[in-house]
Amino acid sequence: MGSKEKRTLFIAGIILILFLSVFSVSQSQHLLKLYVEDNPNFSRVIIEASFPLSFDFEKRSSFLKVRIVTDVAFRIQREPFYSRLIKSLGWSKERHDYILTIRTKSRNFNYDYFTITSPPRLVIDFSQVEEKTRDSRAGLKGKEISEREDALSSTSALSRSRSLSSQRMKTVVIDPGHGGPLEPGATGRYGTLEKDITLAISLRLKTIIEQNFGFRVVLTREKDVSISLENRAAMANNNKADLFISIHMNSSYRKDAHGPETFFLSSEATDDEARRLAYLENYPTEIEEGIVGENEDEIAMILWDMAQSAYLIQSSLLAESIQKELNSLLRTRNRGIKQAPFKVLTGVACPAVLVEVAFISNSNEERNLRREWFQKEIAKAIYQGLVNYIELYSQE
Repeated sequence: MGSKEKRTLFIAGIILILFLSVFSVSQSQHLLKLYVEDNPNFSRVIIEASFPLSFDFEKRSSFLKVRIVTDVAFRIQREPFYSRLIKSLGWSKERHDYILTIRTKSRNFNYDYFTITSPPRLVIDFSQVEEKTRDSRAGLKGKEISEREDALSSTSALSRSRSLSSQRMKTVVIDPGHGGPLEPGATGRYGTLEKDITLAISLRLKTIIEQNFGFRVVLTREKDVSISLENRAAMANNNKADLFISIHMNSSYRKDAHGPETFFLSSEATDDEARRLAYLENYPTEIEEGIVGENEDEIAMILWDMAQSAYLIQSSLLAESIQKELNSLLRTRNRGIKQAPFKVLTGVACPAVLVEVAFISNSNEERNLRREWFQKEIAKAIYQGLVNYIELYSQE
C-alpha cells in the first residue's frame, strides 16, 4: 500500500471517528429538568423533558416513586430548592427504567398529577393531610373521600374563606355551558362532548365552593337538559347572584391552539377569534343548521340596555384572577383576558365571566378533559381565582 492510500485511509478513519463522536454527543443531548415550587395550598414537582414521557407511580410511606420508562439516554438538571413538604429528590436506575424518588416531610400526604405535551411535562401536586382528619375518614369511599380531601388540602385557603363568608357576597351561580340533545356544544376528535365536561367541572366546582365557603351555590343545570341563554341569566338574577361563572370548552380550526381563555362582556370583541367564539356560543343551533350571518347591531343594542354594564370593572378583575390561576395550573402562556359579546353574560346583574378552560379541538387537551383528576384540578384553579378575587374585592 502506497503512502497516498495510507493517507486516504487515515483521513477516512479520522472522519469516521468525528462522525461517531458527533452522533454520540447528539444522542446524549436529551435533557430532563426537575423543579420544585411551593404554592399556598400545595407543593408542586415539575418534570420537564425533551422527549415523550411514559410513567407510573408507587406511593410508599413518606415518599412517592415515579417510574419513567424510556430507551432515551438523558442528562438530569436539578435546581436547588426549599419546600414546606418536599424533602428531597433522588434518582436510581432499574434495568431499562429510571426511578425518581420524591421524599416528603410527612407520611400523610396526597398527590395529584397532570401532563402537558409541549414541551413534555409531568406535574405532580402534593398536599398535606391533617392527622385528625385522616382518622375521621373511616367509612368514606370514592367520591366522598376525593371531595373531602379537596377541602382539607387547602387549610390556609379554608380559614381565609370562612373569614370572607361574612362579607356581602352570599350566592354564586355556576353555568355549565350547553346541554340537552340539540345543543352538545363543541365535539372533540375522540367524541368528547363539551356539554358533558362543562357539567362535570361545574359539579366539582360547586362542591369545592360549598365546602370552603358559607355561600349558596346554584347551578343553571344539574343534568343534561337544554336551557336557553336568556333563562341562564334569568336564573342568576332570580337567585340574586353575587357572582356568575359560565364554564365552556374552546374550539379552533388550528389544531395547535391550546390553553385557557377567560372572557367578560363587551359589545366589541377583543379580536377575530374572540368574535368567532362568541358567535359559536351565541348561535349553536344555527351553526349546525348551516345558517350564516350575525346580527351584531341587535347584540349591541341588547348590551347597551342591560344591568351588566355596571359590573364590567369587577367582571374584568374576576376574569383576570381566574385566568392567572388557570395559567399557573397548565403552565401555559398567558393569552390574557378577553372581551366578547356573549349572550349568556348579558342581563346578568352581577360580576360575570365566561371561562373557556381548554381547547377540546386539541387532542391532547381533550384527553385530559376526559379525566377526573384534570377536571378536579380545573375546578380547584377556578375556585382559587374566586378566592383571590374576593380578597381583592373585600379591600375596596
